[in-house]
Amino acid sequence: MNKHIKQAPVIWLLGLSGAGKTTIAYQLQKLFTEANRSSLILDGDELRLGINKDLGFSKNDRAENIRRTAELASIVSNNGIITICSLITPLQQYRTLAASIIGERYYEIFVDCPLEICEQRDVKGLYQKAKTGELKEFTGISSSFESPVAPFLKVHSYTESSETCARLIFDSIGF
Repeated sequence: MNKHIKQAPVIWLLGLSGAGKTTIAYQLQKLFTEANRSSLILDGDELRLGINKDLGFSKNDRAENIRRTAELASIVSNNGIITICSLITPLQQYRTLAASIIGERYYEIFVDCPLEICEQRDVKGLYQKAKTGELKEFTGISSSFESPVAPFLKVHSYTESSETCARLIFDSIGF
């Protein structure tokens, strides 16, 4: 790590598929850009198309997905770039793993949205595929999601706009 560069925060957005994590991530990145701060988004869907394309959705593969993402986020943060991670991160043990890798720079943000609303927002039809058994181990249907016990911040994407949620995160972290 370059000792002359201040470590940047890692903002870890977690929640169900369709909760609005990615949309909020891009709104948040816009705020950082306006504040002349460099940021990078690590989106779970995009990572699974590249660096994590060899992983499935078993418990071990999900843990490895989180580990790789946290390691990458840590490297980016060590170079002074704010990292916004957008991943479902369904279990507390995965969040604990990410926090242990990233350290005090880790800001856990729960993007809270009821399952019913996530299903309504489902443009890819993933929830329907999960309900018919076409998609196995889908979080919220055939695989569990543990709500975080003590996140740094909880935003309600079903009652607040993505812009408002991003502003709450931005202001809470101190920018």
